[in-house]
Amino acid sequence: MRKPINCFILAAGLGERLRPITYHIPKPLLPILGKPMLQIVLEKVSKLPANKIAINLSYKRDLVEDWINQSEFRERIKLFPEEPVLGTGGALKNAEVFLRNSIFIVHNSDVLSDMDLEELLEYHLLSENLVTLAVHDYQSFNNLVVDEKGYLEEIAKSDNPLPGAKRLLAFTGVAIYSPGFLKFLPSGVSSVVDAWLNAKASGYKIGTLDVSGCYWKDIGTPSAYASAVFELLRTEGETVYIHPLSEGCRYAEMDGYVVIEKESILDKNSSFRNCIVLSPHTPPSLSENCIIGPDFKIDLHESDISGLSGEDDRLLIGTGGSDRRYYRIKRGGKTGVLMQCADEDPDFLRHIEYSQFFLKHSIPVPELIETEPEKMRAIFEDLGDISLYSWLKCKREHGQIENMYKKVLDIAIMIHTRLTVHVSECPTLQNRIFDYEHFRWETDYFIGRFVEGIKNIRVKNPSVIQEEFHRLALKADSFPKTVIHRDFQSQNIMIHRGIPRLVDYQGARIGLPAYDVASILWDPYYRIEDSIREHLVKYYVDKMRERAQENLDERDFKEALRLCRLQRHMQALGAYGFLSTVKGKKYFLKHIPEGLRLLKEDVSLSKSEYPELYNLIMGI
Repeated sequence: MRKPINCFILAAGLGERLRPITYHIPKPLLPILGKPMLQIVLEKVSKLPANKIAINLSYKRDLVEDWINQSEFRERIKLFPEEPVLGTGGALKNAEVFLRNSIFIVHNSDVLSDMDLEELLEYHLLSENLVTLAVHDYQSFNNLVVDEKGYLEEIAKSDNPLPGAKRLLAFTGVAIYSPGFLKFLPSGVSSVVDAWLNAKASGYKIGTLDVSGCYWKDIGTPSAYASAVFELLRTEGETVYIHPLSEGCRYAEMDGYVVIEKESILDKNSSFRNCIVLSPHTPPSLSENCIIGPDFKIDLHESDISGLSGEDDRLLIGTGGSDRRYYRIKRGGKTGVLMQCADEDPDFLRHIEYSQFFLKHSIPVPELIETEPEKMRAIFEDLGDISLYSWLKCKREHGQIENMYKKVLDIAIMIHTRLTVHVSECPTLQNRIFDYEHFRWETDYFIGRFVEGIKNIRVKNPSVIQEEFHRLALKADSFPKTVIHRDFQSQNIMIHRGIPRLVDYQGARIGLPAYDVASILWDPYYRIEDSIREHLVKYYVDKMRERAQENLDERDFKEALRLCRLQRHMQALGAYGFLSTVKGKKYFLKHIPEGLRLLKEDVSLSKSEYPELYNLIMGI
């Protein structure tokens, strides 16, 4: 069994480059979507076969120590206070008694990365290195001259080409040390870099492991911090993060990327676009492209937010599952959204045709401003970045949520009634039927992409399951059909100036209206309380009775709804499997638990009718 190693986290720095933020928050406690940097690093190093974890403290020591004493790691942590700050070398020397009995890893507390620490440790153990530095090619920080075998030669930042096979690389802030290194550290203030060079001069090997290509971010400046926060937000497929202990966000207007951190209090009439709020109190104002603190406002560049330098004033937007690219562009003092499709995209012309048809009959979709079919692109009205999914991240009163969902259902009702009456005006839509074959495609998609693809489960009785799918599709296909959106869920509803508007409607078909109702009211992206859902189903039925030319049979509708819930959640789980594994959009995986919970609830209502499907799903 491998001997446990020790860990050391450097957390004593003043954070001078992060001022004025660090006048209020020490760098180790700077939050990244609700988690202090120190917690993120602790979670990462704790996955190693680690014994104890040492942390050095100095600047705002009391705040950091209080956080540690309330954390889940408190029993494993030993603190090493410093006065004054001892530097990267002096910090290790100060903890020599703690570190000298085993190999140890040192990790900066201001570095975010997904590098494999196990791989770094294994590499060090198999080498004869006294020190192994995790390095990468990072142009702005490259200053380590590394020879062809990966050993450190010198520190020399230069733009001139290096001779032979030498390379110029950057230190990531993560390294593995053998305890013999400690003898090269003098007492008092010192730099670990000097000790590397002294050890090398004494004949020891200072090796490197090149981790180029891994995600890495140093949050040492306000712009780097903001860039890391917004990049993680995009990586998680989000545009908004609201800490549960913040207050007042239900009163605020939001657009772009917005992060409201712990204990922030937002006043009425506040408006935020591309902001990180770290303040315990934010006065009513319009804030854009900035970090907001208790007594400061730091302006950000657009590239800090988008992660791109921009191309012809175009900024990539959107986090959904589509392969189409959406850009925010500037046109005559206003913004629009440019949709760019691939040459072979079959949805492009249909999207244009549907847009014209929907707009003609007052369905609230974005205005179509310009089309360029030869370039497979079109420009639409900019509806902002806040979807119903993001809007619901704020704590809201039940009445506010129910009223918004009623407005959303009103859109569905217009599609199911008004568009259906006029569907002959749109031949493409009229001829796209969500029928038996489509239901069967969805259930095969569920088995292939989720059951087998994600859960790695082989169906025990495939012929029996297929027979049940056949009966399910046959029965669902027997109910009356209208025009439906087909993907009527909270990420496809934009909240623009408090009003819901519809996007991503190019998949509309003639199908069961209950499928849209199931999609929005039993949505894996947001769990509606049962009492609110019951009110909303009744609202939909009553409104449909008012608007439909024929009376809606409530019993038939609820039976269709039962089948559509079952069908829709199988489709959604299949989509999450496809998007995460084939398209590489891993953030869809986080929606699987709720999708599966809903599916188990659905199949329990149909246990006697589809027993083999029940056994399969309940066994997942």
